[in-house]
Amino acid sequence: MQAVLVEFVLKEWLLVFSAAGFLLTSFFAGVLPSYSAAELEVLFILCTLFLAVKGLEGCGLITRFSLALERGRAIPLKLVAGTFFLSMVVTNDVALILVVPLTLLLNIDRKGMLVILEALAANAGSALTPFGNPQNLFIYWFYDLHPLEFISTIAPFSVFFLILLGAVSFAVKVKSEGRPAASEKLVLSKACIYSMLLVIVLLTVLHVLPVMAGALVVVYVLLFDRKTLRIDYGLLLSFFFFFGLANNLKMLLASELVNPEHVFLFSALASQVMSNVPAALLFAKFTQNWDALLWGTNVGGFGSLFGSLANLIAYKLYVADENTRDALRFTFRFLAMGYAAFFLSAGLYVALRASSWG
Repeated sequence: MQAVLVEFVLKEWLLVFSAAGFLLTSFFAGVLPSYSAAELEVLFILCTLFLAVKGLEGCGLITRFSLALERGRAIPLKLVAGTFFLSMVVTNDVALILVVPLTLLLNIDRKGMLVILEALAANAGSALTPFGNPQNLFIYWFYDLHPLEFISTIAPFSVFFLILLGAVSFAVKVKSEGRPAASEKLVLSKACIYSMLLVIVLLTVLHVLPVMAGALVVVYVLLFDRKTLRIDYGLLLSFFFFFGLANNLKMLLASELVNPEHVFLFSALASQVMSNVPAALLFAKFTQNWDALLWGTNVGGFGSLFGSLANLIAYKLYVADENTRDALRFTFRFLAMGYAAFFLSAGLYVALRASSWG
């Protein structure tokens, strides 16, 4: 029983942490938190997004696309660039869940370097769109932003790392001696349906369609494809608890962060310990400087293994693979390259702020 409990805590540490924080802050506040309509809408949109992406995985479309990246020349560049652009649509977590295992299946060397570059690319690429990662979706919805306003604010961050990571991955030379395993069968009819459902969800995020249009995803899955219901409910429940935790902290602290530099710094540093998603949920309650918060939480995705759930996914997939034997060296390299990206992106933010003052 104890072993099962320990395994659960290690696997669902974010859920356990968020639930504990929720209960503790509710105790000190003396009342359970209230949830706004916007917060409940974000939870619903995340659920429909997870369902649509899970459906695309199940029909083999995303796997087929990922495998196509591994054929021919310039494998590192295609894998890293593919992860970057894929994460813009299906989120950084899902992009890594798809690409990293496929990378580990290849008969090539320098897999550790490729996985690290893919993790960096997923964090950088997902930052560019409102639906690329959970904290972006929350910030976009919470502050009621326009898509072009959102993208133009964070574009320098993503474009800078697209160029940098593209150059680094192009310089990485690997020895390829085989091909990955054959992909699962593509079910074209389901691929078309889930592609349309994903477009509907993305249009709800962009305020083109009403939020309840996403109910079409739920209805289709319940009626025709219940296997797709196997999504990460622990992550959704973690969001629920973090919304309440942030509301409780707002009530207890009753203060506001006015200086954009403070918002950027605190959210970036807090992400190193508590991950950038809960950091976004927390600091949104204290500031109207959404642009600084957007930069801070996305920059905070770099650095530590806890900076982003995507980091943990890439790390766990690599060290758990039976063919990898360099966990310690991989960890040091992951942290070194992650913090190099962290300080580079922080310097980019400072430089852009300084130029705007001029």
